Amino acid sequence: MERRRLGSTTLEVGAVGLGCMPMSWGYSASRQRGGESLRAVHRALDLGAGAALLDTADMYGPFTNELLLGRVLKERRQDAFVSTKVGLLVGEGHLVANGRPGYVRRACDASLRRLQTDVIDLYQLHRSDPEVPVEETWGAMAELVRAGKVRSLGLCAVGGARTGRRTGARPYQGTLAELSRLQQVFPVTAVEAELSVWSREALETLLPWCTAHGVGFLAAMPLGSGYLTGTLTPGEGFEPDDPRARHPRFTAEMMAANQPVVAGLRRVAARHGAQVTPGQVALAWVLAQGPHVVAVPGTKQERWVGPNAGAAALRLTAEDLAELRDLPAALGSWD
Repeated sequence: MERRRLGSTTLEVGAVGLGCMPMSWGYSASRQRGGESLRAVHRALDLGAGAALLDTADMYGPFTNELLLGRVLKERRQDAFVSTKVGLLVGEGHLVANGRPGYVRRACDASLRRLQTDVIDLYQLHRSDPEVPVEETWGAMAELVRAGKVRSLGLCAVGGARTGRRTGARPYQGTLAELSRLQQVFPVTAVEAELSVWSREALETLLPWCTAHGVGFLAAMPLGSGYLTGTLTPGEGFEPDDPRARHPRFTAEMMAANQPVVAGLRRVAARHGAQVTPGQVALAWVLAQGPHVVAVPGTKQERWVGPNAGAAALRLTAEDLAELRDLPAALGSWD
């Protein structure tokens, strides 16, 4: 598998990681099966050539996602690059940020126990706490690096583009200001944010910042929450606990209106052979945005792990990239 370097460090991972959130949180509970998820993780490690990135967070479940991964890491820690997150708590129907240094230290120890490992490769700040200076939170995380519990630090900026649109600012303007503050305390190794063919806001400011500062970029939702695979049928509907059931871009009307995006992916795929899928083209487009970009599709089924990883070998031509660049903008607000 092709390897990518995260930041200017010696941390290297496969070009396509495994987003573990859907295995126990965020999507339909009826489709979450522990055995199937474990097989997916094992498959990712088999394909990762010693550098399979597993992306999780303590709030997924909460806690059950890390516990699930711990069952695999107990036996195969050397095969994995482990990324988890801190800073968000699950309340009654809402999320609460907690960036207090004492909490960060306790949360790290708890994550290490659940993951059954003695070190976390990448520890990400899930969200900053508006009541705690981010320098204090980041300083506590830096102490964990010095203590040998964590190897590197990252910032999760998923949702940052939408915040910018609501305030009229450029995408990720607030995130960039925060990153500059963090860099004064301890180096940022990676930033995780949404990036896909139909969500390109990170290309305007955030990805260039990462490139200029030697920071790795973890592309979240590179398959558009499943839409860009071409396997979702407009009007088919989602289970009530699936967040797509309440998402403006996943109404039957908007899914139908955005079919030209999938059609463009299909055309490009067809040029590369009958076995190439729209989802692989979508992942290859993300990887084409820079040698420091790692795609992290959310996956809970073993059957998708191999094709996703295989996208790293797909080389898009200049013609392909031009056609994907000119696809119509996706309709339906994320806000």
